[in-house]
Amino acid sequence: MQRGFHEPVEKPRRFYKDVAVAEAEGGFAVLLDARNVRTPKGARLVLPTRPIAEQVAGEWAGQGETIELAGMHATRLANTALDSIPQAREATAQSVADYAGSDLVCYFAEQPAGLVSRQQAHWGPVLDRAERDLGLAFVRCAGIVHRSQPEPTLAEVRALALALDDFGLAGLAFGAALFGSSVLALGLQRGWLTGEQAFDLSRLDEAWQEEKWGVDAEAAERAGRLRVEAQMLERWFRGLDA
Repeated sequence: MQRGFHEPVEKPRRFYKDVAVAEAEGGFAVLLDARNVRTPKGARLVLPTRPIAEQVAGEWAGQGETIELAGMHATRLANTALDSIPQAREATAQSVADYAGSDLVCYFAEQPAGLVSRQQAHWGPVLDRAERDLGLAFVRCAGIVHRSQPEPTLAEVRALALALDDFGLAGLAFGAALFGSSVLALGLQRGWLTGEQAFDLSRLDEAWQEEKWGVDAEAAERAGRLRVEAQMLERWFRGLDA
């Protein structure tokens, strides 16, 4: 019988009791009942550092009777790093550069004055640091009309992305998409920003609107989910540095 559109999809049941991390060739493996976890494409789930492996293992250990795959953000990021990034490094780095080409923190409001002042106070120092520390000189715009960014800046963003290993590159691309900003993703990867700070900077406009008009429950629920992903990404980057 064909599944109806509103019939719930059955979640996979937890099939293991114990979760462990063990040294393995190439890093640290996540084990379920002493057996290797596999990625969707069949690779062993081996992470480059113990903290990253423990982060992923913690998601598996935290499952209840059923496995909530949608909430296993570090596991999904690890699968991406192992299954997809090695064959798509150039395209992934280009995606990070594309976000830089229309970076959220370069588009300042024209009004109201309070929002403009808040953006200048919070986005300005991040852009200044990107230029000072990484040589990334961005054009700052007023309004929503697209402005092209300097080609040398975009080329350097792409080079910075390609300089990372597969796990770092996967995280950077994830962050650029999460924040709508390669600058914020680089700030988090480099340790200038925490996950909370990067996420808050990415939604200055939304926070301003909420202060004026109140909080929409659905929007707040979505923001909460995305904040968890930003916190996960901070732990991911710090774990790679360990």
